[in-house]
This record gives sequence, structure tokens and C-alpha cells, in this order.
Amino acid sequence: MKTTIDRAGRVVIPLALRQRAGFEPGTELEVEIDEIGIRLVRSVPGPELVLEQGRLLARPTVPAKELPEVDASTWIEQERERWP
Repeated sequence: MKTTIDRAGRVVIPLALRQRAGFEPGTELEVEIDEIGIRLVRSVPGPELVLEQGRLLARPTVPAKELPEVDASTWIEQERERWP
């Protein structure tokens, strides 16, 4: 998908991508730049490490109702279809 930058420097993220990434109005994003390009990363607190029965577990610190629904198999299939 293509989009453009307006005169104010804003970029519109197409609806399909926002839904896929779980971005809603008010979602905080980190803007990162690397050798490939610019990335938008959801800004969320990291997991809490908990020791249970001798095992170290990573538990999300965000309430379950606030976590985006992610369908990993769909993402994988879409990535496979992107490349010839």
C-alpha cells in the first residue's frame, strides 16, 4: 500500500494496516529509523518476569482486554504472498 506525507509532515496509515496492527486512536507509537527505513512500533510496557515452579515466565503487564487480537497465521501467509 502506498500513502503520502502531507504539508504538515503527517502520514496516514491505511485502515487495513491500522486494523492489522491493532492501532486505534490514541495508540502511542515509537518512531524508529534503521538502515532499512522508518518503523512505527506500538509503545507498550514490557513483560514482567515471574518465577513460578522453578521456571522464569514473562507475563504481560497490559490487561488482556487491552491487548490487540493478533492472527499470526494470517500475517505469515500475507508475508509469503508478498515475495515472488
